Amino acid sequence: MFTLPLIISVSLPIIYAAAAAAHPRNHRQSISFTFGEEYRLQDDSGLSNTQPVFQVTPPDGGLQPTADSSHATTQTTAVLSARPTTVWRPRDPNAYQHARLRSLRLEEDEAVEWEQVEMLGPDVEDKHTLGQLARMTGNAYALPGEKNWYDLDVAWNTSFPYGWEDAADGFRGHVFVSPENSTVILSIKGTTLQGPTSKKDKFNDNLLFSCCCARVDFSWIFSTVCDCYANKSRCDSTCLSNALVQDSLFYNIGVHMINNITALYPTSTIWLVGHSLGGSLASLLGTTFGLPAVAFEAPGERLAATRLSLPLPPDALSAHPPQTHLITSSVSGGGYHGSAPVTHVYHNADPIPQGVCTGFGSPCASAGYALETHCHLGKSIVYDTVGKLCWKVDVRNHVIRTVILDVIERDMVDGWEEDFDGFLREVPKARVEEDCIDCYKWEFGDFKKKDLVSIL
Repeated sequence: MFTLPLIISVSLPIIYAAAAAAHPRNHRQSISFTFGEEYRLQDDSGLSNTQPVFQVTPPDGGLQPTADSSHATTQTTAVLSARPTTVWRPRDPNAYQHARLRSLRLEEDEAVEWEQVEMLGPDVEDKHTLGQLARMTGNAYALPGEKNWYDLDVAWNTSFPYGWEDAADGFRGHVFVSPENSTVILSIKGTTLQGPTSKKDKFNDNLLFSCCCARVDFSWIFSTVCDCYANKSRCDSTCLSNALVQDSLFYNIGVHMINNITALYPTSTIWLVGHSLGGSLASLLGTTFGLPAVAFEAPGERLAATRLSLPLPPDALSAHPPQTHLITSSVSGGGYHGSAPVTHVYHNADPIPQGVCTGFGSPCASAGYALETHCHLGKSIVYDTVGKLCWKVDVRNHVIRTVILDVIERDMVDGWEEDFDGFLREVPKARVEEDCIDCYKWEFGDFKKKDLVSIL
């Protein structure tokens, strides 16, 4: 069972203040974060061994000594833009998991009760906020002070990691907690090509985002992640479902992680962010718990949600005016992928979120990855780097540094898009990916069971 050996930052009260909108249609609020204290969370989820590492400056902006009396600090503030958001959330997370596992293991449906929750979510139309969230995802790959650490607003430059105690533990990143514990941001690491976590990262990539156990061609016969291939482009669905139950799957680890965080901070607003594999995990976990998630350059995770038997939230347009809605645990039982509280952010010169880094001789296949899916949950913000910047589709454009510095934070004189009223957008509009089909060349069913019966 996964425990929570992490360090988190706690600071002074969070400030929600009305902010002037850059456009009259925006209704934004700002969230200010300041430095705080360091706490280590023990295995029993109790807070102890408090060690002040920063002295918080009082509201009047004066000076106070830090834990090291030879230094002083002035008040520093990082501002992220938030806006009122309505999300669908399972009324009982335990009932949700019970329904999911019943569908996954027994292929039986069970109703899940959803409720609409009003909360503050990240303002994904704000360029600065999106850039800061992207930098947080980049920092999930590193520890402070390392060469690949990305500078944030000053108050964010000290963060506290989770999952780094075991060098081979692939599920890791950083946790940021705002003053008074009002807002928690969980940043999840994506795939590392070389390093102690690379083996587990690749296993999760190939299990979640391949059509059938990472079977690309005959050369992969000894390197697939499960034994569900049933000859002639057929794949056994029951076998795939069984493969997704194992404890080594990052999704299952993430569920335990969120359970621990929500138990520790039952009244906090929680946001999830991640890049690549980390983004897909943030999306799947956000959908599971009804938490806003922002995923950067993530492979399509909609098929993974189906295989994990995630009950999806109902279509927002179907609720007039009930605050609860019953759906079954199967994806076809009333859920709508566009209602997931997820915003995907990617650009069209990156082949991975578009599912086109595939086939014999492709960089992904050559490196042992079968990233074949491209359909996403929630809504997607797609930057047209091919049309606007004349970029070529290249897997090297997938790295988070390129996404941060050359896409999200790039100054575009003519904007990335123009609204119908002539408003130039610094961030493209988020849209639901409709009419999207994954793995259309494959046939899925209970083929292994049928083949066994035919043999007998």
